[in-house]
Amino acid sequence: MRNVTLCFLLRGDEICLAMKKRGFGIGKWNGIGGKVKDGETIEEAAVRELYEEIKVRANVADLENVGNIKFYFNDKPDWNQRMYIYFINKWQGEPEESEEMAPKWYKKDEIPYKKMWVDDPHWLPKVLDGEKIEGEFYFNKDGAELDKFTVNELVIK
Repeated sequence: MRNVTLCFLLRGDEICLAMKKRGFGIGKWNGIGGKVKDGETIEEAAVRELYEEIKVRANVADLENVGNIKFYFNDKPDWNQRMYIYFINKWQGEPEESEEMAPKWYKKDEIPYKKMWVDDPHWLPKVLDGEKIEGEFYFNKDGAELDKFTVNELVIK
């Protein structure tokens, strides 16, 4: 199972989403992130992906881990991944379009869930409400439909 990151820039009552322009998840709105490279921490990967995909610079210390989710693709097991989710409220630069992503700010109550991955409405509102979560999602039909899922709030002592 590969490790991947997903970051959401937050500004007041807005969230930055980006339209995936190519590759895995093309045509969907999502956070910004990607695969962890060899020799890189998950947090370093998150910061690198933010710069590569939308040209903002961030510090690892400013990442807030809000959860992790394991994804299983019944028809494509090589797509299975563990995603580490981060919020970030402090960065340098304004989000810019790249070859891979086209960023756009949305009001938190106007998030285009119908144009996102089918799992997003089950966990993103929870983390936006302040919960820390962990979950598992099982997809069929190349990720177009959910087979089953669980999302649990993490209790940090």
